[in-house]
Amino acid sequence: MEKAKEFFAAIQNGDAATVKAVLDAEPVLARTKNEQGQSAVLLAIYHGRHEIRDLLLARGVSLELHEAAAAGKLERVKELVDAKPALAKSYSPDGFPVIGLAAFFGQRSVAEYLLERGADLNAAATNGTGYNALTGAVTGGHKEIVAWLLAKGANANYRYGPSFSPLLAAAANGHLDIVKILLEHSADLRAQSNEGKNALTYATERGHTAVAEYLRSRGL
Repeated sequence: MEKAKEFFAAIQNGDAATVKAVLDAEPVLARTKNEQGQSAVLLAIYHGRHEIRDLLLARGVSLELHEAAAAGKLERVKELVDAKPALAKSYSPDGFPVIGLAAFFGQRSVAEYLLERGADLNAAATNGTGYNALTGAVTGGHKEIVAWLLAKGANANYRYGPSFSPLLAAAANGHLDIVKILLEHSADLRAQSNEGKNALTYATERGHTAVAEYLRSRGL
């Protein structure tokens, strides 16, 4: 148990040397999961630890669908979905729709394939966050995926969490191009969170000057 905790902590911290040393001593840990049901490779992807992700893959870890989607391994995604088409609509063990993971991590080819195979474009996470493919792409800063999702019918005014919207998230994260794309697709300029904050408030609070100036130019 202590080795597993050390292992997962090293992944989160980006300590590739410790990860390698632990795996050399206990190779089975490459296939274990933490208390949230996340595998080692998924945790590495979540934390942007690409060196560790590649280290784990080199150890022969077989990716499950949600992991392959997040990692952008299209051939593995196809292999799994072709064998069991219903998986296109599935969720990760921690409650995120697989197509949402692909969108969040900028894996457009994977997201496109999953949609073609029947994934629900607007499927929301079951873990209380309410995240979907559009909010994932917005938060991840993937403007091309945001534009593609909206063109495919994603709801620009989807509300989740503390009454957040994609526009509020884009403004809070300083993604000016995405703010513009959302407004072009009829996002509500005056949407407010439960705290009564609008897009301009979030952009101003977080120092995103260009976003704030643009929102003011739009009359906010």
